Amino acid sequence: MGDSHLAIAERPSPGRESEPDGSAQDERIRGLVTEHYAFIWRLMRRLGVSAANAEDAAQDVFIVADRKLRAGWPSNERNFLYAIALRVAANRRRAQRRHLESPEVDLLATLPDLAPGADALLDAQRARALTDLVLESIPFEQRTVFVLFEIEGLPTAEIADLLQIPLGTVASRLRRGRELFTEAINRLEAKLIRVGVP
Repeated sequence: MGDSHLAIAERPSPGRESEPDGSAQDERIRGLVTEHYAFIWRLMRRLGVSAANAEDAAQDVFIVADRKLRAGWPSNERNFLYAIALRVAANRRRAQRRHLESPEVDLLATLPDLAPGADALLDAQRARALTDLVLESIPFEQRTVFVLFEIEGLPTAEIADLLQIPLGTVASRLRRGRELFTEAINRLEAKLIRVGVP
């Protein structure tokens, strides 16, 4: 990811230099990027944005946020950012889907190399890649709730507020997301056993 994401908060805003609170606003936006960038990037990946596009998508979130925040600061910055991130991820996924030959993801065909490696970082990357493949098989609405609750640890009330859906809908999507996640894991394990991967 690097430090390139900080550049979006450092660029000047045309026509805003003369505003008395311009530098304070820029500083707040820089703080927002620093505090939330890593989560937004992870959210892009977990919601199906490819690794090649995740950084650009995360930067898009903060570019949109920067533009919107010039008109007024929300009471809940995190929910504001997450809502933008969900829209950006959905748009990116639609764009990616148009470039795929088939909408079905063959989990086995897209598995990373599973040969054992000595490097723990490589093992972690493999685990993340497998998690991403499993999450890709879950429909976007259920995946969003599953990721926010199970991976990012947001409470259901906050998810309901963020997505602007009833708590009951959050609960049903989470339940279905868990079922689909478990089913996908079971299918993946069965395929790995068939091809002889321990």
